[in-house]
Formats: sequence, C-alpha cells, structure tokens
Amino acid sequence: MTCTTWAGRFRGSTGTIRYRASKVLSAAVLTAAALALAGCDDEQAEANAPSAPPPPQVSVSQPVVKQVVEDDEFVGRFEAISEVEVRARVGGYLETILFEDGQIVQQGDLLFTIDPRPFETALGQAQAELDSAQAELNFTRSDLARAEQLVARGNISQQAVDERRESFLGAQARVAAAEAALERARLDLDYTQIEAPLSGRIDNNYISEGNLVEENDTILTSIVSTDPIYFYFDIDERSFLAYSRDARERGVNLQEGGGGLEVTVRLSDSREDPVTGRLNFAENRVDPDSGTVRVRAVVPNPGLVLQPGLFGVVSVPGSLPYEGILLPDEAIASDQNRRIVYVVGENDVVSPREVRPGPRIDGYRVIREGLTGEETIVVNGLIRVRPGVTITPQPVELPPVAE
Repeated sequence: MTCTTWAGRFRGSTGTIRYRASKVLSAAVLTAAALALAGCDDEQAEANAPSAPPPPQVSVSQPVVKQVVEDDEFVGRFEAISEVEVRARVGGYLETILFEDGQIVQQGDLLFTIDPRPFETALGQAQAELDSAQAELNFTRSDLARAEQLVARGNISQQAVDERRESFLGAQARVAAAEAALERARLDLDYTQIEAPLSGRIDNNYISEGNLVEENDTILTSIVSTDPIYFYFDIDERSFLAYSRDARERGVNLQEGGGGLEVTVRLSDSREDPVTGRLNFAENRVDPDSGTVRVRAVVPNPGLVLQPGLFGVVSVPGSLPYEGILLPDEAIASDQNRRIVYVVGENDVVSPREVRPGPRIDGYRVIREGLTGEETIVVNGLIRVRPGVTITPQPVELPPVAE
C-alpha cells in the first residue's frame, strides 16, 4: 500500500470516529498520521533531489626528467670589434671621393685623393737636394783621399787633412738629411691617396670634394668592422661568482672567456633567428658604482645583419648539467606568494604541493624544489581542481621539448 493510499484511508476512517473514543487513542492516531505523512515527504524529496556531478576530467602526466643546463638572461649591446675614424694625414684640397656611402670596403681600398701637385713638387725638390748633397759627399771623399796621400809624403800638414775629413763627415750628414727629407716627401705624396685601414662598412663622407682638409684634424668618414662582432653585457656580482665557480670546475677562467662558453643572443625582432657566439673576455674588476662586471662574447656575422649599437638578450649557461624536473607553466598555480602543483594520490584524489620554480628550458619550467619526478601531476584543467577533490584523470605524455 502506497503512502498516498494510506493517507486517504486514514482520512476516511477518521471521519466516522466518534467523540466517545478516549483522548489517548486520538493522540495515538494523530501521531501515526503525522509520521506517515512525514515519510511520504521524505520519499518525495529523495525522488526529486538532483544527482551528484561526476568527477571532473583533467589531464595528468609525470614531469619531464632529463639533463638540463639553466640559462640566465642579460640585456646587452653589439659593438664593432674595430672602429676607425678616417683622417687626412696631410693638408690640402680634397680632389676625389671613390666610394659609395654605406658600402662594404676592404682594407687597402682607395677612398679619397688629395690634390697631389704640391707634394709632387716637394718630392722633386727633396730629390734635387739629395743629388746636391751626394755630389758634395763624392767631392769631399776624393779631397780627403788626396790629402791623406799628401800628408804621407809631408807635402801638407795634418791640420789640413783634419779639415778635409771634417768636410767629408759634414757632407755625409747632409746626404743623410736629404735622404730623410726625400722619404718624408715621398710619404706625404703617398698620403694624398687615403686608403681603408680596415675591412668593414663605411659611413657617408663627412666632407665633399673641393674642401680644404687639415692634416690629422679633419675627419673624412668612419669604418666599422662587421664580421665577427662583439656583444657586451653586464652581470651582477652573484652571477659573476657563480660563473667563475663553474669556470673553475671546468678548469678554465672567466676573465679569459670561460673557456669559450657558448651563448645565444636573441634580437628585438622575434622573426630574426637567434645567433650563437662564445664568451671571450670578462673585465678584471667589479664596477664599485653598479656592482657589475662587463662580459664580452664574439658572434659570427656572415650575413652582416648584426650592426654595432643593436640591443639583444643573451642567454648564458648558468649551471653545470644536472638532472632537471620540468613542467609546463599551465601546471603551476599561485597560492598567495607560493607556487603549487596538484599531485594525484590514491583514489584519484588531488592534493596541493608547494614547489620552487626556476627558469624556462625547452618550453618547460624547471622545478628546483618540491618534486622528485615520479609524481603524477595535473597538467591541464587546474580551474576544475581543488584540494581534496576526486578527479577523472586523463593521462597524457609530455614531449621532451614543448612545441
């Protein structure tokens, strides 16, 4: 008999009960009716109650465990290995300019010419003075030889011989001076043709043809070397000590480039591929004002893309190789000032665990403390996870390198 039928019958029967029944019997009947109605309401509530939601489905995986080397990043700037200001070494009127602004030049290429005519005249004059001095030297040499023969026969005095010897020595000195003057005139004439002192990219010409240039004063243009190129960056004291320690463990010295430690430099334009280079120098003192040490890397530049003055971000190996535990950033949650991951335990119940993350390597985040690498971690779907929640795990395998 259902609850509804019982209630109807009860109401039907109570309509025929006489007041002659005792008060105790009435109370019992009323109590039984109330209990019956309450039971009916409980059954109806259970029938209408919503069913509990199933455990949330989330992706889980074990961390990637492999040999890694932590990288530190610093901002730096490219600088030319060699840079020179091209100046005139003799004064005169600029006659010709023999290059295109901004072109690549090779060492020894002719760049400028200064009007050579005054220097050709000076060279001819120096040659004539040398010829005159040489003639005088020949005469005094012969004169001295005759005097030495005469003094042997007693025909002239020794004083006369000494005077002729003095004339001969003076003529020798004048020849030497004339030869030096001739060489200087020849050099001055050569300096009217100004050649590239090094290979690299030339700037524009700073002065146009027909202008008067002054010796060792007028800057005509500048040239910077292009391949290879230097990259300078500053590291803090803590990094300096760590790099020096790692260098010593490898049997090399940081000031001498850390044994040519390989580094990678990224440019400001992400479409440009990173370039690789090698450390080759570190300063021999810490700057007392900034507490930093300047370090230098040499980078090949065959495509001439890298220019002096460009900024870049260099990645430097900051540790020796070690067994690293890696997780995607999506698997790491924030809890105030802590970083946590959710570990899947028995019966698929998750619990939080505090970790200490490190740098990114191969698209993952290094976990320095908190995990052994054998745990199963929630790697996707953290928004559906709370401490103590039972989940429906969806196992996935993390690749060695994140895409």
